[in-house]
Amino acid sequence: MDKAQKSKTISLADYGITDATINFQLTPDELHKITVDKRQGVTANNGALAINTGEFTGRSPKDRFIVKDDVTSEKIWWGPINIPFSPEAFDRLYDRVTQYMSGRELYVRDAYACADPNYQLNIRVVNEYPWSNMFASNMFLRPDEASLADFDPEWVVINAPGFMADPERDATRQHNFAILNFTKKIALIGGTGYTGEIKKGIFSALNFILPVDRDTLPMHCSANVGVDGDTAIFFGLSGTGKTTLSADPQRFLIGDDEHGWTKENTVFNFEGGCYAKVINLSKENEPDIFNAIKPGAILENVIMNPEGEVDYANTSITQNTRVSYPLEHIQNIKVPSIGKNPKNIFFLTADAFGVLPPISKLSPGQAAYHFISGYTAKVAGTEAGIVEPVPSFSACFGAPFMPLHPTVYAEMLGKKMQESGVHVWLVNTGWTGGPYGVGSRMKLKYTRAMIAAAMDGTLEAANKDKYHTHSVFGVSQPRVCPNVPTDVLSPRSTWNNDTGYYKTAQKLSDTFKENFKQFESYASPMILEGGPLI
Repeated sequence: MDKAQKSKTISLADYGITDATINFQLTPDELHKITVDKRQGVTANNGALAINTGEFTGRSPKDRFIVKDDVTSEKIWWGPINIPFSPEAFDRLYDRVTQYMSGRELYVRDAYACADPNYQLNIRVVNEYPWSNMFASNMFLRPDEASLADFDPEWVVINAPGFMADPERDATRQHNFAILNFTKKIALIGGTGYTGEIKKGIFSALNFILPVDRDTLPMHCSANVGVDGDTAIFFGLSGTGKTTLSADPQRFLIGDDEHGWTKENTVFNFEGGCYAKVINLSKENEPDIFNAIKPGAILENVIMNPEGEVDYANTSITQNTRVSYPLEHIQNIKVPSIGKNPKNIFFLTADAFGVLPPISKLSPGQAAYHFISGYTAKVAGTEAGIVEPVPSFSACFGAPFMPLHPTVYAEMLGKKMQESGVHVWLVNTGWTGGPYGVGSRMKLKYTRAMIAAAMDGTLEAANKDKYHTHSVFGVSQPRVCPNVPTDVLSPRSTWNNDTGYYKTAQKLSDTFKENFKQFESYASPMILEGGPLI
C-alpha cells in the first residue's frame, strides 16, 4: 500500500467509538498475517487464508431487522422477512455495541459499492476481527489513492462478532443480530462471525435505495458479457449455479451475486469480489473458482489435512463452505464491472423433484410469475428433518434481502424486459431421470451447452415454431440443442415412468400455486396466466 494511504488517520468518535487502536486500510496480506499471528486462522497449502466463522456458518434470517421510522414505515414490506425494530431500541443497542468496541483494536476500511460511478455508495466498515476486514476488502469495491484522500462515507457498517446481545434488554430474538437503519445509514451486526452478513447488509440497503431513489432495479444475480457486448443475467438462489455458470471462459464476468439494472439499460456490479460456495469444488468442473483460491482469498469453515490441503467434500462443519476473493482473481473479467445491452436472462433452479425441463423459454407472464416465485428445492440431508425434496420459494430469487414488496421488483423487471426485448429462460440445474435419490444431477457440461446455445441464438434458430409446450407448467421446451442429447431435453422421457413423472409434476405445480396465493391480489391477469396450467 502507498505510504500516503498508511499515513491517513481517522477517528471513530463520530460513531461513538473512542480510545480504539485503529488499523486503517490495511492490505489483505497484512490482515492475513495478523489473523494467523492471532491464531484466528491458518494458511492453506494454496496460499488462501482459512478461518472458522464460529457458531454461525450462514445467515440468520430471523435475526435480521429494519428500523421502522418515518423513512421506512410506509415503504417496507413488513413481515417475517423484514422484521421491524424500534428506533429507541436501536439507539440503546447501538450505544452498547459502540461501548463494547471502544478501547479495542479495530480494523477499519473505506470502500464503496456499485461499479457505476453514477450510483456509487461510499461505505466505512468497522470490524472487530482482522479477517472480517479482509473479507470487506475482497467483497466491496476498492478506492484508489486519489479517491481515499477525500473519501466521504455515506453508510457505516459496525461489525462486532464478539458482542452478545441480551434479548430482554436489547429487543433482539437472541444474542446475534443484523439491523439496518436507513435514517442513520448504519448497518449494525453483532453476535455472529459469518462474514456474509456484512455484504448482505449493504445489498439489502441498496435493494431499498436504488428502486426508491434511483429508478434502478437491484438484482440477486450474476452477470457476464460476450465479445459482442451482449449481457447475460443469471438469477438463482444459493446452490443453483449463479457463480459457476457466469464464470465462462468464453465471456467476461461482470459479477457473481448482486447487480443493478439502470434506466440507461446498463447492468453494473455492486461488488468488487466473489463469494462462492466450495462444497465438492473441483478444478475439472469449476476451474475459474478453483484457481481463484490463492493468496488474498479467504476460505470459510473448510476442513484441511495436516499438510493444509482442503477437503472440499467434507461438510462436517457446514454444507455452506465458502470462499471470498477479489474479482481480479478471475482471468476473464469486465473492467469496469458494467455491461450494456442485456439480451438473455436465465432463472436458475435446482429442481430436486426432477420434473422441470433442463431449459425452457418463458413468455413475459411466465417470466414475471417465476421471478416472483423464486423456486428451488432443498434436498434430503441438508437440514435436520428433511428426508425427501422440499420446495423452497424465495421471491425475486432473494427474498431475505428485498425490503420492498416483490411485485415492485417484478414490475420493474417486466418493464425493462419489454424495453430491451430480452429473452428469458428457465434452467433446471437440479435432477433428471427422477427425483433426488433416484435420478442424477444434471451434468454441468449439458447446462453450459444449453446456455451457450441460448446466448448465441442457435437454440432459438433450431427450435423456431417447434417448441413443445409442457403439459403441466406450460413452458416452451426445445426439442433439440447443439451438444446436448435429445432425450436429456425431455424430463419425462428420462424418467421411463410416465405415471410417476406426471404425479410428481402435479405435486410440484400445486406447491407453486399454494405459494403464489400470497401474491395473487397484487398480480395482473398476465402474470396469473404465467403459472402452471393444471
